[in-house]
Amino acid sequence: MSNVLANLSPSFVIIGYGNDLRGDDAAGLRVSDAIASWKLANVSTLCVPQLTPELAESLANVDVTIFVDAYPATAQQDVQVCPIKVTDASVTMGHSSNPSYLLTLTQAVYGCSPQGWWVMVPGVNFELGESLSSVAERGIEIALEKINHLIKTVRKELCMKLE
Repeated sequence: MSNVLANLSPSFVIIGYGNDLRGDDAAGLRVSDAIASWKLANVSTLCVPQLTPELAESLANVDVTIFVDAYPATAQQDVQVCPIKVTDASVTMGHSSNPSYLLTLTQAVYGCSPQGWWVMVPGVNFELGESLSSVAERGIEIALEKINHLIKTVRKELCMKLE
């Protein structure tokens, strides 16, 4: 919350991750790229193939982090948006991680951790190739709407806490 007080507007980072050569696994990257084109104030984006411990430094400097990834699903499943909690700091991490572990590492190393959200886009095709399934395409559109709403809602809530 210290960044909110300093800037009087919460800062966000959207981290899309996945493999753009494995079909629907590119959904997180595509969402992050689309949000970058919005050019929102105090919103930055990152596209990475996987979550690594080196990202903790970037997380320590923002108020809210939204992670975006694809998950194996059926055509009937939808985009999921879940808050992320910091886990037990004694958990060991390797070269790649998940959002909860990354927030935990940020807390352990920097003494602070942003509010975290995990947006999971359904995917049905994770084969080699650059094309997305219609399920992932639809999921990306829904994820963008949900993230836009989430940014507005969280920004309003954090700004109200300052008053």
